[in-house]
Amino acid sequence: MADFTPLSPIQATLLLVAGFCGGFIDAIAGGGGLITVPALLAVGLPPQVALGTNKLQSACGTGLALWHYAKAGLARTPWLRLAVLLSFVASMGGAYAVSVLDRELLRLIIPWMLAAVAIYTACNRRFGLHPGTAKLPLAGFAAMFGLGLGFYDGFFGPGTGSFWMLALVLLAGLELRGATGYTKAANLASNLGSLTVFLTMGSVNFVAAGAMIVGQLLGARLGSGLVIRKGAGLIRPVFLAIVFAMTLKLLWDAWCR
Repeated sequence: MADFTPLSPIQATLLLVAGFCGGFIDAIAGGGGLITVPALLAVGLPPQVALGTNKLQSACGTGLALWHYAKAGLARTPWLRLAVLLSFVASMGGAYAVSVLDRELLRLIIPWMLAAVAIYTACNRRFGLHPGTAKLPLAGFAAMFGLGLGFYDGFFGPGTGSFWMLALVLLAGLELRGATGYTKAANLASNLGSLTVFLTMGSVNFVAAGAMIVGQLLGARLGSGLVIRKGAGLIRPVFLAIVFAMTLKLLWDAWCR
């Protein structure tokens, strides 16, 4: 059943600002959920509803960012459509699996995987600055990561964009701007797939989502415009900062509470 629980003006303002910040960060390097999910929990939404609402507002910002990247020619990668289709389907399976499988193991190991991504990126100063050589057939890459990361995004989620970016640069040979466009397309698909499941469960607050979507669209427009103009010089430091921040937060949640 749809949730239209009202918000106070202060709560709506908090969500609008959080949506703007999350949309801006998401458009550049991903990781906006570090801001938006805690904000949704702070206004009193139950965890499951917060996750479903976050998928809806995030999909709107990601969709706008993707539109700008596509106009700039950053979403023309071969086999992208296959990755998008499989991400959508796999994320539905992941969202459903939340209700029947234990996520505890992922909660413990994912921070260490993100830490490895951050350390590798920090040590490799030329990471994603120029196109490289694909190390996997692009159709196989799209199928493997579309299914794997699509399911992961629906089931658990944190760091999905970071894993896409790393895989695209190292295994598909893309530079960071092209990897960002590809990542947005795949993320939008997995957001929509898991959102479909959350909607059937009634786990979306449309009032909270509406407040956040206004901020998301503004932040996504600004962030995507900066990426198109500045390129890898902007993406790399923001990507590093977000991955480090996400790693620390997940380590705290997993081991210090």
